[in-house]
Amino acid sequence: MAEKERIINFMGPRKLLAIISAILLLASVASLAINGLRFGLDFTGGSLVEVGYEQAADLNAIRGQLADAGFDDAVVQTFGASTDVLIRLGETHDPKLGDKVVEALTLGGESVELRRNEYVGAQVGEELREQGGLGMLLALAMIMLYLAFRFQFKFSLGAVLALVHDVTLVLGIFSLLQLDFDLTVLAAVLAVIGYSLNDTIVVFDRIRENFRIMRVADSVEIMNASLSQTLSRTLVTSLTTVLVLIALFIFGGESIHGFATALLVGIGVGTYSSIYVAANLLLAMNITKEDLIPPPKEETEVDEMP
Repeated sequence: MAEKERIINFMGPRKLLAIISAILLLASVASLAINGLRFGLDFTGGSLVEVGYEQAADLNAIRGQLADAGFDDAVVQTFGASTDVLIRLGETHDPKLGDKVVEALTLGGESVELRRNEYVGAQVGEELREQGGLGMLLALAMIMLYLAFRFQFKFSLGAVLALVHDVTLVLGIFSLLQLDFDLTVLAAVLAVIGYSLNDTIVVFDRIRENFRIMRVADSVEIMNASLSQTLSRTLVTSLTTVLVLIALFIFGGESIHGFATALLVGIGVGTYSSIYVAANLLLAMNITKEDLIPPPKEETEVDEMP
């Protein structure tokens, strides 16, 4: 006889976790309203200086030299080869800025070649902010339409609200810790939307199937059974992705540090929201079998012939 499937009571602490999620959301919104996001040069504008070394560059030493010269906000990263260094500065346009940077870096006696000195205007950054925000809103709208067509409107609304929860918490972390928000982080936020949506759809698909199979169970029992059945898939997917992101976070360098950070936070939040936000919202909207199983068609009465 087959062993009975173990069902975990995921929905037991749903009210407590809903309160915690609401508190985290309020804290994130408050931080975004008070602190805002610390936009990188991609959005705010600034100067880019590219220099070349004869040997592999020591990025920590370069940051120290620039800080000593008064460039405290410098972002230093390798650019292609380990001998090529890209320096981002929140400075106004100065044709001689590249020479000043090279002068600061050659104080240690190393040979440094200036290769590029460019300025990214704030107008470009403003356009990037607007286009990025519009892209995110358009993505959420299309997701809502897709889920309403594939599942049902309550599923669609629950999934989109869960995605808003995930994105708000990721942005809240970046606002609270004042981490640089640049185009790579924006790309990570959009990737979080895709990852979280995929996880939520898998859960929703099982919930819809169980609503049609488990006819005598109530909604809470169906949620617990569905989440228990998809738990192993969720954990395996999340853990393998997190392992890759940890490697990128540690060894990927400063250029993708923000990208890895945003995805690490987003995957954790997205996995949590698929279980305790999306499913919880379905219960809050009083999802029932009638929402998923169309009522039988009424038989038309045919008058008997006399």
